[in-house]
This record gives sequence, structure tokens and C-alpha cells, in this order.
Amino acid sequence: MTERRTDATGWRSRGLGTVTIGQAGDELRLCGWVHRRRDLGGLVFLDLRDRSGILQASVGPDWSGEEAVASAGSLGAEDVVLVEGVVVPRPDDARNPDMATGEVEFQVRSLERLNRAETPVIPVYLSPEEELPSEELRLRHRVLDLRRVELQSRLASRHRMILAMRNYFDGLGFVEVETPILTKPTPEGARDFLVPSRVHPGEFFALPQSPQIYKQILMVAGFDRYFQIARCFRDEDLRADRQPEFTQIDVEASFVEEEDIYRWMEGCMADVARVMGGTAETPFPRLTHAEAMERFGIDRPDLRFDLEVRDFTPVLGALDSNILQGAVEAGGRIRGIHLPGGASLSRRQIEAIEAKAKGAGAPGLLWSKIQEGSASGPLGRFFQEDTSAALGARDGDLLLVAAGPDNVTSPALAAARMAAIESLELAPVRDHAWLWVTEFPVFEDGGDGSLAANHHPFVQPHPDDLHLLESDPLSVRGQAYDLVYNGTELGSGSIRVHDAGLQRRILGMLGLSEAEIDLKFGFLLEALKAGAPPHGGIALGVDRLVVRLAGGASLRDAIAFPKTTAARALFEGAPSPVPPVELADLGIQLMKGGGGGG
Repeated sequence: MTERRTDATGWRSRGLGTVTIGQAGDELRLCGWVHRRRDLGGLVFLDLRDRSGILQASVGPDWSGEEAVASAGSLGAEDVVLVEGVVVPRPDDARNPDMATGEVEFQVRSLERLNRAETPVIPVYLSPEEELPSEELRLRHRVLDLRRVELQSRLASRHRMILAMRNYFDGLGFVEVETPILTKPTPEGARDFLVPSRVHPGEFFALPQSPQIYKQILMVAGFDRYFQIARCFRDEDLRADRQPEFTQIDVEASFVEEEDIYRWMEGCMADVARVMGGTAETPFPRLTHAEAMERFGIDRPDLRFDLEVRDFTPVLGALDSNILQGAVEAGGRIRGIHLPGGASLSRRQIEAIEAKAKGAGAPGLLWSKIQEGSASGPLGRFFQEDTSAALGARDGDLLLVAAGPDNVTSPALAAARMAAIESLELAPVRDHAWLWVTEFPVFEDGGDGSLAANHHPFVQPHPDDLHLLESDPLSVRGQAYDLVYNGTELGSGSIRVHDAGLQRRILGMLGLSEAEIDLKFGFLLEALKAGAPPHGGIALGVDRLVVRLAGGASLRDAIAFPKTTAARALFEGAPSPVPPVELADLGIQLMKGGGGGG
């Protein structure tokens, strides 16, 4: 057995992937997993792997001894080994320029198997190009999947990104404060995860959807610059960009205005992009919410592409079309997208774009190809002699049009825009499109004549719109903003309401009674009355940042142990039933069909 000793590097002299030609002649002690074994008639080659990379080791009778060769020949994939030996240069014809360690080989003098592995259910891959097993199978065997180079690299990037954030805000005098995980249920737009209290039967904690209220209270308490790498929980239906538990960088400061938040976060994103191999040229461009909806149909436009939504009402509203004229007479507009070169798309491709628009809520799209001086298609048959020219359309172009109220045409045209970009395989004008979307409305239509909070109930109304709060609440702009990257909303923020009277007034407009306000938000209002400074902040999704800057198909690719879209943890088997005796301790009895049991 190899004599083990612990020093500054533990059992190992260094990581496998860090052994290069500079270590030629060095005697080293190395540990790792057997990635691959090749037997060549008394000579055994081992590809050894750890988090730092992969290294070829050779075990031969001349330098290792017959016993070591026999031991090497019995090794299986993913066995854990400790080897001692010397680094030697590979012959010129055996060098591998695609490997960081490809110029050297490790000649093993002694070998010890530290642990035997069962035959892996799924292989451990070194290259993203290799075809992976199904995601469900990989999540069920996450311990093996996490050995994959791509995942380890992404999680290492996540670590560096979070470290850069911490260092950045520490340098600005921010203090990291941990806020409670067991907290009070409050409505923040999604369902709370509830935690029953054993010592207070019938009462429940909630896992925080965000630290929003606590960070505001910290401002009142005098912690004028706060941040936190915060864990958050939301019990909502899942998609590729949603997880029931996630991480965000949470920032709040006192005596600030929006410009301060913009400047700080732009600096932070520049540091993060540098660490992650991207770019973030500051200052970021800005669009108001109204401008974004008008020009792109969505409040998180992908500005890698300059294609915009246009208002065609003045031209197309005059055509002899019942659909177009009826939409205008009903108070709607005729808006669309002009696609230079779009006439090259087939009928099937155009129908696929229309399907995206219908999926976003539109009854359909009208379209026209401009070819050889004439217009064709369901829209083109209504064109007059000068219609194409009036719209700026030329031969080879395609026009896509939706008619109706903006709340119908905007999402439809936003979906059609991205589908058209994909169909035409348009090259991005820029690779890294950062954007601030500002002046979000404070309220939105709740759907039944009621009001709902657009961001959350704590957004400070724009000072120019305060007089409209009761008379025209849907037109009140908030001092609220989103940070968008390549069409993904990374997070939201705002200047907060710091006056207790105004906060109570807004909560009342959202349909809460005085008793409900006191029950759910009384502790916040009490804090605001203690002398709350003007304050504001933002929270960005760490998982989203990692996926967008380091790659990945979904948030599951940026989280070590994620949940499925069915909110299940396949590796550890959660959630799981709880024995009735444990439920009884909590004062809980399941309804029929509710599961449970031992």
C-alpha cells in the first residue's frame, strides 16, 4: 500500500489536468478516477480524470512492476485510484494537441485502488459533442452526470461569477446579510411553499419567494448598503427557465435613485462578463416599457437583432379589407414586421411563423410577398399600386401583419419576430445585447376589473404620475426596471415606497382590506413608520446568468441538483411520502387521495 501523507495539497501533489511539460522529470502523487483503460499486452494505459482534467498514465513491467501491471489490468471505469510516479515527455508522434496534458505521460511506479466502482449506469463524457442519455436518466444518476466535464466547468464558472459579485459589492461598501428562510407567508405573485410548525399547531412558516420585505426593513434599520446571494422558493408551474428553488443576487441601498442602481449593476455585470468570457459594454442602452412594447411587442426584447415591429395603420387601414378596417374601427391598430429578403421563405415556413403568433394569442397573421413588382398572399391581394412603396417594401421582401388591440398584437408579433429571425437564419448584429427596460406600470389589469401589481406592491410610483393613482391607475408608471440580456429577463428592481401611508394606499388599491393589510404587511408598515430612508434595489437570477453566459439549455444545466419540470428531485427521490405518525405530530391529516404513509 502506498504511504499516504497529508500536506498543503492533501494526498495529491497537484490536479491531473495541471500536469504539463513543465513538470517533466517531477515525481508526483496523483489521485483520480479511471476514465478509460487500454491493455496492450503487458502494458496498460490509464486515462485518469479529476475536476482539473485528464492525464494519460502508463503502467508497465519495466517501471511499475508486474504486481502494478496486474492491478492496473483489473481496474474498471470510475474506480478511484492513487498513483505515484514520474512525469515524462511523450514521443513526438504520440502527442495530443487537443489535451492540456497531451505533451506528457505519467509513468506509474506504484498504484493503489482506493475504491471500486460498480459498472456506471451512464458513461461520463468529456466532450459536449458526445450524444448524451436522456435528461431524466441523467438526473436520476446525477452523481455520475456531475462528473461530466461540461457540468463541472459550468459549476466552476458559477463559483467564479458569485465570487466576482461578492468582491464587487464588498468593494462598494455593501454588507452581506442573511435573511430568514422560515418566514411569514406574503403574496408576491406565486404560491408559497408552506412549512408546518410542530410547536405551534395549525400555524405555518413560508419559504421566502424573495428577501424583498426583509431587505427593505434592513434599510430602515440603517444597513444602507446590503446584498445577499439569496436562496428563494416559489411553488409555481415549471418551465425550462423556472425552478422551485433558485438563487439570486439581491441588492438594496438607501439614499439612491435609479441611476445609482443602473451604474452599480452595469459595473457588476462588466465584472461578471469578464469572468465568464463575455462582454458588457457600459452604459447599457435603455428603453421605457412603452417603447419596448411598441417597437418589439415584448418587455424583454432580444436586441441582438434590429428587426422591429412597425405601425402600418396609416397605410393598411385604407385598404379594402373588412378585417383591417374592422380592427381599426374597433379601436385597434394594424402592426407588423417588414422582413427584407423574407420572400425566400416557403409557404410552410410562413405557416410555422403564423403558428407561433397564434400560440401567443393572435387569431392569425396576414402576409404578403413582394416579388417582381407585385404583392401576393392573403394580405397582398388587397394592395393598391403604391402600397408596397408606401410601406418601404421592395422585391424579395415579406410583410407579416396582425390587426387588433395592442394587448393581442404585441405578444403575437413578438413571437412572430423571433420565429422569422430563426427561419431566415439572420445573423445577430451584436453578440451581447444588454438592455435596461424602465418605467414599468405600477399596476396591471387583474382580469376581472381588479388591479394587480405589475412587479410587486412595493414599487414607488413615478412622481409625475402620483396624481393619477386613483383616477387612472393603469397609466401610472413606476420607478421600476428590468435588466435584459439577449432577450432574457435577468431580474427586476425598483425604487421602493418608503412612506407608510402611500404603501397602505397602494395595498388597498390591490383589493386588500385594512385587516388584511395589517395581518400580511403590518410588520413592514410598522418599520416604515420608524423613519424609512428613500431606498431601492434589484435582484438578478444567478442561475439564469450562468446559463446565458456559460451556456446550457435550461436552468437545470446551471444547478448541481435541480428539479424536473414536474418539480421532482429524481436523484434523491423527493418529494416523498411522510409516515402518518410524523404528520400527526404536525397536526396534519391528509385528505383522501393525498398520499402519505410509511
